[in-house]
Amino acid sequence: MNYTLTDIPQVANYIIKNAKSNILLFYGEMGVGKTTLIKEIVKVLGVNDVTSSPTFSIVNEYEGNSGKIYHFDFYRLETEEEAYDIGFEDYIYTDAICLIEWPEKIENLLPENATKIMITKVLDNKRSLILK
Repeated sequence: MNYTLTDIPQVANYIIKNAKSNILLFYGEMGVGKTTLIKEIVKVLGVNDVTSSPTFSIVNEYEGNSGKIYHFDFYRLETEEEAYDIGFEDYIYTDAICLIEWPEKIENLLPENATKIMITKVLDNKRSLILK
C-alpha cells in the first residue's frame, strides 16, 4: 500500500483492522514516518493526550478506549538487556497494545505472533507500507 501524509488516518485504521496481534512492530529507516503513523494509531484508539516519541524515556503509556497502549522506541538501546531493565516482558505479555519502533534492536525478545509493519520511502512524499 502506498500513501501520503494526508492518507495517514486511513492507514492507521487499516493497520488496526488488519493486525493479527496486539504487538505491532514498526520497521523503517530514520525519518520514514514511524512515529507519525503511531501517533495517528494512538489517536484512532481513543487517546486524547498529547503524544510524542519515547526516544529518551524508551516507553510512553497511554489510556485508550480499550485499555492501555504502550509506545516503545528502542533506537537508543545498545543491548537487549536494556529492554529487560525497563521490564519489557511485563509490558509485552499483557493484553495491552504495544507499538514498537526499532524492534530489530530486541529481535530475540519479540513474540513470534507479532504483526510486522514495514515502511519505506518511495517517491518524494510517498511511503510504502507492508503489513505481515
